[in-house]
Parts: sequence; C-alpha cells; structure tokens
Amino acid sequence: MKLPVKISQPLLLTAILFINIACQNGDPIPENIPEFITKVVLTFSPEGSGSIIKVTATDPDGGGVQDIKVDGPINLLKNNNYTLSLALINELYKPGDDDYDVTEAIKKEGEEHQFFFSFSEGAFSSPIGAGNIKDYSSAIVGSINYLDKDLEGLPIGIETSWITSNTGVSSKSFRVLLKHQPAIKSSSSTSTDGESDLDILFELNVN
Repeated sequence: MKLPVKISQPLLLTAILFINIACQNGDPIPENIPEFITKVVLTFSPEGSGSIIKVTATDPDGGGVQDIKVDGPINLLKNNNYTLSLALINELYKPGDDDYDVTEAIKKEGEEHQFFFSFSEGAFSSPIGAGNIKDYSSAIVGSINYLDKDLEGLPIGIETSWITSNTGVSSKSFRVLLKHQPAIKSSSSTSTDGESDLDILFELNVN
C-alpha cells in the first residue's frame, strides 16, 4: 500500500493485495502483501540541547471518509545532532494485536524493507546533499546515516542519525519513503525498486 502524506493535500491510503499464482512446477509463490499503515510517528531525539520533536501523520479509518490529520511541520534546532526513530502503526487493530505494531513487522522482515529519505539541500550538514531517494532526472544519489541493519547487513532505516546545518532553513521539505523489496533488496537496490509501502512529505524548518 502507499501512504502519501503532503502538508497541502489529503492523505490517500490504499491496500494492495497480491494474489498468489502458481509456478510452472505447481509451487505457489509466497504472498507479497505491502504493509497497511494508518499512523506514522517521526521522533527526533537530540543528543545536545533542545527537546524531543515528534511529528505524526494519521489516517484513522485507513483511507475511508475521515480526513488525514498531520501535526507537522518538523521544527529542528540548528547545528544539533538528532536520532530519528520511526514508528508505524495499524490502528484498525488494538494495541497488543499482532498486526497493530507495523514497526515490529518491518524489523522482522528487514531483508524485505528499506526506508529512503530526501530533504532540501542545506538543511543538514550530515548527511550532506539531498538524500537517497533516486531522482529520475539524475543518476546521483546521496547517502543516509543508517543505524540499523537487517540479517544480511543491509540498512533498514527505522533509526537514522542527522546533524542539522548551522545556517538554518525554513519551509523546506523532508520525505520518507518505505520500499517493500522481497527477493530484490541488495547493496545496489535503490528507491526505484519494489513497491512503496509508505511515502510521506513533511515541511521542514531548521532554526
């Protein structure tokens, strides 16, 4: 499913169910069902001064008649170190249910998932550039400071490290993209590979 969040647009949530098909030898292909997400929480925890910053995007009825609720923008301090932690939830279930905590499901299936990020240039001194969401008009893709890895030693992105610039920016963008990449995730796979489980665009301020 894809969960795009834009400050100026409603959130659209769709669930895509892939039907198993049989191989020529009669063996079924394992189900490839993207995660269903109704709530996303970004938590920026400072290593220096400042308070913990949380920004949430929710779609309470999973793509039904209710409007998306976004409590952004992301407001960070200049020249500060942050750890970004992502929490993904399916609130169509109750806390404690197996399908409620989508973050745990992604951890368990880390070899099939990777978060990618892009942001306005000048917002961060590390990572530099504009992130690693591949731009179709350019072959240049930057790096991200991943703090977690899957069983194959490849990045997941539930936790990442960031250092804001010392100049500051306002009304810029910060995008989070979760790709579902079963059997194709590798050291060379990019944000263009696999299905999108999540695609969020927030406004970003560094002051």
